[in-house]
Amino acid sequence: MWHRESVVSTGDLTLSSLGLDIDPSVDASVSATLAAVEEALRANVASADPLVAEAARHLADAGGKRFRPMLVALGAQFGDPRSPEIIAAANVVELTHLATLYHDDVMDEAPVRRGAPSANSRWGNSVAILVGDYLFAQAADLAASLGPEAVRLQARTFARLVHGQIAETVGPRGDDPIEHHLQVITEKTASLIATSARFGGLFSGAPAEIVEALANYGETIGIAFQLSDDLLDIASESVQSGKTPGTDLREGVPTLPVLYALAGDDTDPRLRELLTLGPLVDDDLHAEALTLLRESAAMKRARETVRSYAEESRSALAPLPDGDAKRALEALCDFIADRTG
Repeated sequence: MWHRESVVSTGDLTLSSLGLDIDPSVDASVSATLAAVEEALRANVASADPLVAEAARHLADAGGKRFRPMLVALGAQFGDPRSPEIIAAANVVELTHLATLYHDDVMDEAPVRRGAPSANSRWGNSVAILVGDYLFAQAADLAASLGPEAVRLQARTFARLVHGQIAETVGPRGDDPIEHHLQVITEKTASLIATSARFGGLFSGAPAEIVEALANYGETIGIAFQLSDDLLDIASESVQSGKTPGTDLREGVPTLPVLYALAGDDTDPRLRELLTLGPLVDDDLHAEALTLLRESAAMKRARETVRSYAEESRSALAPLPDGDAKRALEALCDFIADRTG
């Protein structure tokens, strides 16, 4: 699967909605950018073919966090955030992300995505795959309008996404499962988030050293972001995570707390037994495993891992000039570290 993110409707993950103490001018600038990105996204998924048009806008209309465009908008605060290239750059990364979701759902045979029937369940696998390809093409075409460097970066990022997906599909193959898992997340999720932050700096005209620092920040905050989503799937008692709690456990997806539990010497024997069963489709077994995992040392260790990546992200911001934009990125580190308890 490409991405295991929780779902929040479009617009919910703005800086002000996170409850962060953010400078109003930064918040207003980012919000304005995201609104323009959303409008442009509708145009960029359009097609003269009615079927392609309907299927291509299916996930865009379903919403989502728009976390990657947000990182573009935040990165742009270190140059000219009103540059028209920022909107196009944000659409490149979001179209790339949406395209992977179409392919993801085919690979997972997922019936639902973002609270709506998945494209593959509605139109079939072949159409879903081809619509994903169409969105990749749209992203590439848009990148070409930004110049050769954007094309090069988008292509290299996509190559990393594919390598990460292949690594997850074939499994550790003798490597340490935890290291393998973290490397998969780095390649298939954090790589695009890193490019998002890089695009924000690059196309706002920020200095090269700032652009590089933003990319380093994006890579590590991307890992923390994905890990915290996986922890939310376990820790949340309600629809906080945007999906039924314990979905990954039910489907047999080995997230970091599960891997820590399987590797730990102090893991409750009953929890270990349940986790070795594979997908926990039985409601009683699923509920028991979820309760044990929430209370486990493995869950605590996974939270500490998220915090360590969030702190690494904060350290990556050192080359950036002090100011409201830098404080906004720091506040995002705190939010991601704290959102799982």
